[in-house]
Amino acid sequence: MGRAEDGPAGDPPDSAELRQIEALNHIGPASTRQAGAASRAPDGRASPRRRDSDVLAAGHDLAESDSLADALRTLVRLRTPDFPLEGLVVFGVTEKFLNTLGQYGYRSTGAESMFRMPVTTRHPATEVVDTGRPVYLPTAGEYRARFPDIWHLVARHGRNAWAFLPLVVSGRLTGVLLAAFGTQMDFAEDVRELLAQAAGLVAQALERTRTSSAELALSRGLRRSMGAAEPAEPGLSVATRYIPTGGGLVVGGDWYDVINLPGERLALVIGDVEGHDVHAAGLMAQLRTAVHAYAAEGHRPDAVLARTSRFLTALDEDRYATCLYIEAEPATGMLHIARAGHPHPVLRLPDGTCMLKHVNGGLPLGLMPDEHDYPVTDLELRPGEIMMLCTDGLIETGGHDMFSGWIRVRDAMTPGPTEDLEGIADRLIQAVHRPPTRYGGPDGDPTGHVPQDPDRRARHSPRNEDDIALLLLRRDTPVSRPEMPERQLVLTIGQDEGQGLAEARAELVALLHDWTQPDQVDTAVLLASELVGNVLVHTDQTAALTASVSGEPGRRHLLVEVTDHGDELPHQRTPGELASSGRGLMLLDILSEEWSVRPESAGKTVWFRLAEANGQVNGQQPPDV
Repeated sequence: MGRAEDGPAGDPPDSAELRQIEALNHIGPASTRQAGAASRAPDGRASPRRRDSDVLAAGHDLAESDSLADALRTLVRLRTPDFPLEGLVVFGVTEKFLNTLGQYGYRSTGAESMFRMPVTTRHPATEVVDTGRPVYLPTAGEYRARFPDIWHLVARHGRNAWAFLPLVVSGRLTGVLLAAFGTQMDFAEDVRELLAQAAGLVAQALERTRTSSAELALSRGLRRSMGAAEPAEPGLSVATRYIPTGGGLVVGGDWYDVINLPGERLALVIGDVEGHDVHAAGLMAQLRTAVHAYAAEGHRPDAVLARTSRFLTALDEDRYATCLYIEAEPATGMLHIARAGHPHPVLRLPDGTCMLKHVNGGLPLGLMPDEHDYPVTDLELRPGEIMMLCTDGLIETGGHDMFSGWIRVRDAMTPGPTEDLEGIADRLIQAVHRPPTRYGGPDGDPTGHVPQDPDRRARHSPRNEDDIALLLLRRDTPVSRPEMPERQLVLTIGQDEGQGLAEARAELVALLHDWTQPDQVDTAVLLASELVGNVLVHTDQTAALTASVSGEPGRRHLLVEVTDHGDELPHQRTPGELASSGRGLMLLDILSEEWSVRPESAGKTVWFRLAEANGQVNGQQPPDV
């Protein structure tokens, strides 16, 4: 940081500077006294748990604040009797000057819009700029002793303690935060920790005001896109949480996704891109889209991760990402898991017992050589069991290592009924933002329920220095319901079977003899003919056609699949008016409810689905179930 040439360091400020400093010391205590009243506990003091909860709530509100002034108003809610915060000021730092960027708790004098203090001025804020360390002034006497030149300006306004803290973003000091208090403060370790958290939130809010509108739109759009997604198929329940860096200020590289797949399957994804900046958020968005696309194409979990790894390498050779991908079968509870350098999942049994579920895995995405692949682990999730997927922010935040972080996760997951999936998710997030109380260890109970020495507890401070993505998956207890009849048609049509296509049409019409809408039967026959015809005309392979009907009459679904062993994937063309072919995929787009191409170990399957339109069955309305 360069110094101004306005005079030697240590000289008293001139009268103009004194007047500006005096103007900034007019704090209106009445304006902030009411803001913190709600934080008082019955005994007049704020509990550590309540304080941590208030910090987390403030962080979430700051994520939606539109100005630095709004951010400072939000932080004043941290005021309690033992934290009598009276006012806040944010100083911006340039090469030669400190200027006021925002304030709360000061009388409106207009001073903040014109205040400019040379960095040569002997002032607590300039000392922070020089050293990069906080300055704590717990009493008026200490302020007077350390800064006698400006003390007479400060003394008349009735404040009794001050803290000046550096605002640091990406390792660079961008400003100074002044927090003024109405009573003397001892600035004990817990108070300094709270002030450091507040400074971190303000630093992020300050950075947001300097961030382009496009970056803000990206951040908020990504946050909104990761809303909770419920599985379309019964049998599995999901709960999700996402807490960005700073308790809600920005989006980093963590993400989760819940993807409904064809064939009554479900994909669950959790991942973490290296870094917490806008670039990490952008890569995260692209990886999330790539995983979703590869999953929708029908690839197995190992192939999804392998393709995504190559995709990331092509995008950015300097960044990597961890990921865990699960393909789930809700009807059976079977999970097919592939892991790319990500933390192992946690399995909670119906009686509350929690255990790490070790699954085989490969290197993080972007680091796996092309000739390697990701192993797949198959396991059955039994009724009442819960699988927890998370990023490392849930485990290691607050100074924890993988062991003590796992103990914290286990203690938060164990209590409560299995049915309260949302409650378990809430406890896991809350556990990050309050000091842990128990740790197991080599000298304690192997279950981890023996309290350890208090010094170890003090080393684990509640904070949110990393993103947290959390996904809980529960196998639901099956509910007895009547068996739904299913019809199925399986045909093989060879290249030398001239009548095969006509016979397939007739059998498909017979399969749909009681379908409520005759027009849909014609559509199904047309689309199936196109798919089979494509195989017979454009390849030298045999076509295997499978058609199945399931559901209640009037609300049934038809699934038609045509498989061949050819390697070439179909592609959509734009035929001319007189062309005799090339319209098959266009018709699928227009007439089917949904369709796709699924790669197979040998060849491919093209499928489409039709939903039976609500109509009358045998002259009566279909049952309302």
